[in-house]
Amino acid sequence: MENLITNSLMGYWTPQELVVNLNIFLNAIGALALGLLVGYERFYRGRAAGMRTYGLVCMSACALTVMSGSPEYWYGGHIAASIKSVDPSRVIQGIITGVGFLGTGVILRDGLSISGLTTAALIWVVAAIGVLVGAGFYSTAIMMALLASGCMMWGTRIENMLPARHAIAVTLHFHKDVELTEGDLTRLMRTQGYEVAHDSFSITLKDQHPEWRFVAVSQGRKKSVSFVKLSESLKQAQDIKDFTIAHARN
Repeated sequence: MENLITNSLMGYWTPQELVVNLNIFLNAIGALALGLLVGYERFYRGRAAGMRTYGLVCMSACALTVMSGSPEYWYGGHIAASIKSVDPSRVIQGIITGVGFLGTGVILRDGLSISGLTTAALIWVVAAIGVLVGAGFYSTAIMMALLASGCMMWGTRIENMLPARHAIAVTLHFHKDVELTEGDLTRLMRTQGYEVAHDSFSITLKDQHPEWRFVAVSQGRKKSVSFVKLSESLKQAQDIKDFTIAHARN
């Protein structure tokens, strides 16, 4: 009995098992490095998911992919005869599904603004990089990591050079018994260089004070006024009691 247990345990330390374990470990280290590289931009910008999150996701995806390619060495090779084959695509599907749940956790909605989509997309990208490393596509994984990092580092600069129409979320609180029409509000925002998105309107009544929420889209970078100038204009409007302006990220 004692010899049987000893032989069973030694099965995990045969030269073949050690080579397979070393292969998984080295691939995991490479995937961790690429994940840390991609996650640095999120860490630099102070996002909730930083270098450690991306590194761990990439490393775990890689390890699972590599492991699925060597089922004959599972459990020290003791049940290799009963494991005919493992479909790596099934493992990859499981990885993508699990990462999808993780990405959902970083997406936040605050009123008309939605944030975290870029972070969630990048988590999905590092999972794909980990899978590529695990499948042996090292050069593709490295290039994909560099592309993702470059896109995150310099993508904003490229966006700022191109014509764009940014959106803002506006909340207005009016005084009691104010009779304001949608046309009046549209004209007010147009003087500031913004077009009101009419399908974004939300009107509520709080303590007899009307509250209007809507999204306004700029007519262009040089045509729309800044937040400071827009707030000064809204301050001068006699019907408006108070207001909130924020970027409508979506």
